[in-house]
Amino acid sequence: MNDPIRPITLALATALIAFTCWEPAAAQDADEVDADPRIGLGAGLFDAEEAIWNLRKLKSVPPPEAFVGSTNSDLAFIDNYAIQGNYNGIQIWDITDPADPQISVEYVCPASQSDVSVYENLLFVSGEGMGGRLDCGTEPIRERVSHERLRGIRIFDITDIHNPNYVANVQTCRGSHTHSVLKDPDDDENVYVYVSGSAPVRPAEEVPGCSGLSPDEDPNTALFRIEVIKVPLADPTQAQIVSSPRIFEDLVEPPRHGPSVADIEEREAAIAAGAFVADIFGQTWIVPDGLVRQMLNQMVEAREGEGPPTAADSSKLRESISIMLVERFGLSNEEDEGEEDGPRPGPTQCHDITLYPEIGLAGGACEGYGLLLDIEDPVNPKRIDAVADSNFSYWHSATFNNDGSQILFTDEWGGGGGPKCRKNDPMEWGANAIFTLEDKKMQFKSYYKLPAAQSSQENCVAHNGSLIPIPGRDIFVQAWYQGGISISDWTDPENPFEIAYHDRGPVSAENMRMAGSWSVYWYNGAIYSSEIARGLDVFELTPSDYLTENEIAAANSVVLDHLNAQGQPTFHWPATFSLARAYVDQLERSGDLLTDEIAAVRQALDAAEAAEGADRSSALTELATSLDAGAKKVQLLADVVRDLGM
Repeated sequence: MNDPIRPITLALATALIAFTCWEPAAAQDADEVDADPRIGLGAGLFDAEEAIWNLRKLKSVPPPEAFVGSTNSDLAFIDNYAIQGNYNGIQIWDITDPADPQISVEYVCPASQSDVSVYENLLFVSGEGMGGRLDCGTEPIRERVSHERLRGIRIFDITDIHNPNYVANVQTCRGSHTHSVLKDPDDDENVYVYVSGSAPVRPAEEVPGCSGLSPDEDPNTALFRIEVIKVPLADPTQAQIVSSPRIFEDLVEPPRHGPSVADIEEREAAIAAGAFVADIFGQTWIVPDGLVRQMLNQMVEAREGEGPPTAADSSKLRESISIMLVERFGLSNEEDEGEEDGPRPGPTQCHDITLYPEIGLAGGACEGYGLLLDIEDPVNPKRIDAVADSNFSYWHSATFNNDGSQILFTDEWGGGGGPKCRKNDPMEWGANAIFTLEDKKMQFKSYYKLPAAQSSQENCVAHNGSLIPIPGRDIFVQAWYQGGISISDWTDPENPFEIAYHDRGPVSAENMRMAGSWSVYWYNGAIYSSEIARGLDVFELTPSDYLTENEIAAANSVVLDHLNAQGQPTFHWPATFSLARAYVDQLERSGDLLTDEIAAVRQALDAAEAAEGADRSSALTELATSLDAGAKKVQLLADVVRDLGM
């Protein structure tokens, strides 16, 4: 199906869900409940039933009072701190003991989405919504034009992390939905911020030079570009936009799929029950009763009527509700304007741009396309490849594997606010797409989607995650909103599979309520999940048939000083006996060494570790020599053993 579908923003999805009174389809059949422990979990906000496999939950901590009921967004890490964005500001957790996170800072500064990143003593926070204030005030701005509005990047000095100092901001024409921080290896004086803004273009009266016209009408339009901000490390108050690369040039709108069987069934059931249905940018939304009542009352007020809404009011609302919602939530459909002949243009912005400076590449998840970017010149990123897929609705985020030979994109079908992991939803929709990189071209290999069907009360779709540094393997921990978190192995890009998970039941058994894991990342031995409604969850890996104790220990030998959601470091493993044994475990699993060879290597490692000084060095050198000229992973083992002997 090639019907164009434009994704609804999470802000609209959240607003619609906040009004929800519609009761969706019933939960899964009994035979499904028996198939997977995640299916049929009991509902609750802080007391939902949970299912966990090959993980240990260390702690769940609820949000501080000032952030309860407000959406938790992304995470960043520096030293022993986790910084959690929230639509109401930022929370800084002391994670010195991952099993007992302690809140260190509650900084109220409302703005959506408040995605966060760090570099040295600087903290960057995204703001995109219309209500955010420059002064971090809590009274939202409602005027169409206001010079008090913040839409862009806030910059904090966190030299004293317990007392963030708001030192600067950079305003952009479309705000900052997300952003990426780039430290150029050849530039020690500046750090660069790539801004992805997806909101409507703000008026020129508010920020001079902002234009939402098509490129043929205004070559300086704020559409079809990203922003690059240069931040002088010595004086971040001088941060400014230094370029606006038009990385979408010549892209045309890709083919998209239509609604799934589950969407159609739910829409028909809603209409039969008398619900109001809105079709917005090709996506169907069942409008909650609470919002319908509010809109009907506003129609009565607009015509200066008295009493309850009439049948005529209801009929008029059914005819115009789609347009009214677009206007109400400030959505933009500027791609439709001015297009009379030929193919429609492609995306006007990216959602996420994952930067991997050590390989000079970035992955741009840009609405209808996945882009591969050359970032050798940080001020002037260049598109070197672009892929589209009719199974993808909204290219949301990207992750490279450690050696840069593969890239994984996520598809946020439904905008994060819809249940897209139901029994009748295709496994290729709202999934991950895995590509290999061959001569800097992306070659599709396979899809991976959460394998356990979720209910219609659970917003569930692919979202943010990170690599776990298991040596020699590509292991990905990923958030799926109310689908929980899933850890998958995509070492073989054509055959990804799940190796661990955690999931909760829905917030409500009757109605859709926004919750679930927004993002989840491995950081220095623990796994941290930002739960939209429930706070912060912390996990650790446990040994299983898919992951050995040695592999986990080798991963935990990797120590990072910071981690950003859209900034990817290269993992380097110190030479340890755990690393050597991890490779032995993998060789046993793959069958690349015979059983007696595995036993001999393990015995030799045990003996060498028990020895000291010259005896240890001699034993390790002898073992390394015996392993030389083996297969690739055997050679990796030989190199580690040789390093241990030095």
